Amino acid sequence: MEPMVKSEVILSIYIISFLIGLPANLLALYAFSVKIHSKPLPTDILLLNLTVSDLLFLIILPLKMHEAASDMKWNLPSFLCSVTSFTFFSTIYTSSLLLMAVSVVRYIGVAFPITYHQLQKPVYAIVISAVIWLISAAHCSITFITQHHPSLSSNSSSVCYENFTKKQLEVLLPVRLEFFFVLCLVPLLICVYCYLHCILILYSRPRISRMQKQKAIGMALGTLAVFLICVVPYNLSHVFGYFQGESPKWRYYTLLLSTFNTCIDPVIFYFSSSIFRCTSKKSIFRKRGLAVSGLQKQGTSSS
Repeated sequence: MEPMVKSEVILSIYIISFLIGLPANLLALYAFSVKIHSKPLPTDILLLNLTVSDLLFLIILPLKMHEAASDMKWNLPSFLCSVTSFTFFSTIYTSSLLLMAVSVVRYIGVAFPITYHQLQKPVYAIVISAVIWLISAAHCSITFITQHHPSLSSNSSSVCYENFTKKQLEVLLPVRLEFFFVLCLVPLLICVYCYLHCILILYSRPRISRMQKQKAIGMALGTLAVFLICVVPYNLSHVFGYFQGESPKWRYYTLLLSTFNTCIDPVIFYFSSSIFRCTSKKSIFRKRGLAVSGLQKQGTSSS
C-alpha cells in the first residue's frame, strides 16, 4: 500500500468502533426486539434491520483489523477476502437504504396519519426490509465478480480487494459510479425531502409543544447529519475514482467514517424512535385529557 494509507490509524478506528459499537448494537437489538414483540411498528422493524446490518458489519470487522495489523496485507484465505468485502460494503448500502425507508415512514406518519395507520401492518415493513437487503446484496455482488470472474480475476493475493488490474477497473469504476447515484444520492435526496417536510409540518401544528418539536427536529437533523458525514464521503470517492480512472487510496479514510456509523446508529435511532412515539402518544393523551376534562365539567354543572 502507498504511504498515504496509515494502517495504524485504520486499525485504531476499527478497534474503537468495535469496542463501542458491538455492545451498543447488541443493546439496541434487544431493545427493538422487545418493542417489536410487544407492538410491531414499521419504524421499529426497519430500525431492527438497521441494527442487524451494523452487527454484521461489526462481526466481520475483526478480519479487517487483522488486515490493518498486517500493514494492509491479506494473509487469510482468499475466500474470506470475498466474504469480508461483500459483507463490509453491502451493509454500508443496506444502512443507507434503511435510513431512507425510515425517513419515508416518518414522513407518511406526520403528513398522512390516516394512510400511515392503514399501512401499519408489520408485513409491509418486512417486505421493504427484504427488498432493501436484496438490492444491496445484488449490487455488492460485484465484489465476487471482480475477484473470481475468469476474465477479471487477478493472481495477486497479497491484498484484499485492492490493486485492481486495468480490466477490473473498467468494470468496477462505472459500477461504483452507479452506486453513488442509486444507493447514495437518491436515498439522500429522499431523506432531505422527507425530514424537511416533517419539520415544516411539526412547526405548523400548534398543539405539539415546543420541546417535543425541538426533540423531533433534532433527531431528524441528526439522521441527516449521520447520512452526510458517514455515508456521502465514501460514495464521493466513487465519483473521483471514475473520473481519475483509478481507485483512490484515500477512500480508506472515508470508510472509517462509515465504520463510526455503527457507534452512532444505536444512540440516535433508539432515542429518535422513542421520541417520535412519545410525540404521537402525547397528542393522544392530550385528546383524552380534553375529553376527560369535558366530562368533568359536565358532571360539575349537572350537580
